[in-house]
Amino acid sequence: MRILLGYIASLWMVGCGSVNIVSTPIENIDTLPLKVTELTETQKRAWGHADLLTDTIPGMSVDKAYSDIIGNKKGAKVIVAVLDSGIDLMHEDLDDVIWVNPGEKPGNGKDDDGNGYVDDVHGYNFLGESYYEQHEFARILRLGLEDEPTRARAKEKLDKEFKKASESKRMVVSNRDQTQQIQAIVQEADLEVKKHLDKETYTKEEVLAIKTSDPSLSRSVSIIQQMYSYGKTIPEVLELIQSDIDQFQEGVLYFSERLDYHLNVNFEGRKVVGDNPYDISDADYGDGNPMNRDGEESHGTHVAGIIAAERNNGIGMNGVANNVAIMSVRVIPNGDEYDKDVALGIRYAVDNGAKVINASFGKSFSPNAEWVYEAIKYAADNDVLIVHAAGNDGEDLDDPKNTNFPKDHINGEEYTGNLITVGALNDTYGPEMIASFSNYGANNVDVFAPGGDIYSSMPNNAYKFQGGTSMAAPAVSGVAALIRSYFPNLSASEVKQIIIASGLSSKTKVMLSGDPSKLKSFDAISASGKMVNAYNALIMAKNRSNNKS
Repeated sequence: MRILLGYIASLWMVGCGSVNIVSTPIENIDTLPLKVTELTETQKRAWGHADLLTDTIPGMSVDKAYSDIIGNKKGAKVIVAVLDSGIDLMHEDLDDVIWVNPGEKPGNGKDDDGNGYVDDVHGYNFLGESYYEQHEFARILRLGLEDEPTRARAKEKLDKEFKKASESKRMVVSNRDQTQQIQAIVQEADLEVKKHLDKETYTKEEVLAIKTSDPSLSRSVSIIQQMYSYGKTIPEVLELIQSDIDQFQEGVLYFSERLDYHLNVNFEGRKVVGDNPYDISDADYGDGNPMNRDGEESHGTHVAGIIAAERNNGIGMNGVANNVAIMSVRVIPNGDEYDKDVALGIRYAVDNGAKVINASFGKSFSPNAEWVYEAIKYAADNDVLIVHAAGNDGEDLDDPKNTNFPKDHINGEEYTGNLITVGALNDTYGPEMIASFSNYGANNVDVFAPGGDIYSSMPNNAYKFQGGTSMAAPAVSGVAALIRSYFPNLSASEVKQIIIASGLSSKTKVMLSGDPSKLKSFDAISASGKMVNAYNALIMAKNRSNNKS
């Protein structure tokens, strides 16, 4: 609260004991009663696991999958590589699901297993001690990369983003300062009322009963009376005001980072690594410590929790998948990733046993995209599924001027069958269920999954709500891990097909980019027209698996 300012999947009725694919007709889903009450705190923290039909929340039916399908069944352990920022490997809700390289002895400075990486006990760190980075278009301009038309587009992008960040920073600074002024006024009025009543706490009724001719006290009473429209008590109101100040301050820091690092053409964050990031053969760099470098480096920890936070341990939250080992591959700085790091990170994950790779990153320019494409094909050749976030620009990725690398289409043709691209859903079914930030596209986005305000792990045994397609991708990685755990005879491309085919669809009109004038039918904004459903996916996977036996 601010003080300021047809049938689903063509009736996929496949046999699986007494359990069948949910086959509710589209017209029935589209007439579900919208949830008019706010979600409870418990529902908010786990909405991505809810069931659309029973809860009217567009989750992935994860809880239903566990209760009705998985039960006490034991699946195979699946290694999921998280290509991201560093992960808090000692987090209370992750420490038992972190991958351990069986061939490596920790801390001896040797490459015990001969895989080319020293001390890679829990994964590998391709960033060394670097953290802040530029956006790729700023690096292109600093280094004179690419051809002239591309540099011109990079300059246009930089100018646009710099202006937007500068204006946004001015706005949040102004809002923060105004809110701090309001805070001081309320605190002063609160003290004067306390002094008049000679009490440390007071009620609304006591304030309303004050009669005075003192102009100062009269002003204080009027201020306090107004504040009761924002909360039941003045301490509660002051807490809300402080919360607003904290959020505005977070905004100040965010836009300061963008201006000082991401959009600063002169910044050189890679110097401390010591490699040439534009030479794929210069591969002797990094170290075996993929741990996050501080509490601010939290993205990878949040993503890992969504996939595999320890289930039913009485703390934090539940990950989507059980039987998972999280491999931490540190390739994403605070800024745009380098193509070399991503390509080598994918190859590292594949060579060391990952069967699913989560890629919650993306950028609008990719000077060495071919390195990444070759690595994705290498993953395909080795039966590894890659789950990629669609991006947070609120754009139609089918428009040629909008890009989010890496892609699975080159010149309009899909070059690989092992990459699935995921857009983000909000927690309210209906016209606003597409997150305003989420990219979309009938050809270039495959599915949608929960990504708006997802509760997950943060460094130092903390938990927080965060939103992004970065949160939607790991939800799908979790579903993919479940399928690969319980039905290991299915290939990466089959797992992709199952996740896409088994989702729930809808013909409801949805708002795109947060713009009420941009309405499209939900089934027309992704290749599948569907939202991922773990319950359906497991049933379809069992049917496919049995047919292969």
